[in-house]
Amino acid sequence: MNNWISALAELQTQGEACVLVTIIEERGSTPRNAGSKMVVSAERIYDTIGGGHLEYKAMEIAREMLASGTQQTRLERFSLGASLGQCCGGVNVLLFEPMGQPQAQIAVFGAGHVGRALVPLLASLPCRVRWIDSREAQFPTQLPEGVTKIVNEEVVDEVDNLPAGSYCIVMTHNHQLDLELTAAILKRGDFTWFGLIGSKTKRVKFEHRLRDRGFEPALVQRMRCPMGLAEVKGKLPIEIAVSVAAEVIATYNAHFGMESAIKSGEQSSTSEPVAKLMPVSRRSQAQ
Repeated sequence: MNNWISALAELQTQGEACVLVTIIEERGSTPRNAGSKMVVSAERIYDTIGGGHLEYKAMEIAREMLASGTQQTRLERFSLGASLGQCCGGVNVLLFEPMGQPQAQIAVFGAGHVGRALVPLLASLPCRVRWIDSREAQFPTQLPEGVTKIVNEEVVDEVDNLPAGSYCIVMTHNHQLDLELTAAILKRGDFTWFGLIGSKTKRVKFEHRLRDRGFEPALVQRMRCPMGLAEVKGKLPIEIAVSVAAEVIATYNAHFGMESAIKSGEQSSTSEPVAKLMPVSRRSQAQ
């Protein structure tokens, strides 16, 4: 895939971040004209802005940007002389544009009223959504872009198919199914965030049953139930959906922000774990 347009489209479909590098100004003798582009991903480069040390330096800058997670554009001016190891003698100005934000992988178990209100909100975010239920008729006819519908009679089996680091949201029509999903998600333990719809009473009952199954209290504490930001109140499906989406946004912003800081070696000593950043919801989420 040498064409930068095809490469950019493919990388964005895959949710892989990259940097688009464009020659926006040329003076004197240069390898390629203004408007020439290349795409730089973490592993490869696509197309060319002329090769040589200019291209190598551009690739180096682009990968520094990818590693830091920045979404800010950048302009750099290069003299194509001895200092750059080139003999053209001209000048190029390059524009570096980060393309594609990190995408959260989200699994929504349940296509009931709240699920149908929540999934379109999540689909409008930098997320990939797996929407899972055993009841095909519960899904809308048309799904938002970025949402994959999964119909499986054995809903719990889908937990094994989730990417590591997923955001898991359980809101099915059946409390026993909610419990089995909760046990399967906690048993994997490699989720970034896990929310269970329900009241404080439901949480206490689930904690009791999970403890009887041998789950460690520290692991169970990672379960958010009730879930959603306390500041967003209400019991209507859309109100609950907005509250849950708000908590997901806060979590992935904190998560990706800390990832970027770690990659760039600039993590603050005052950083807190994501779980500590989330206020405990006071809403009773009856379901």
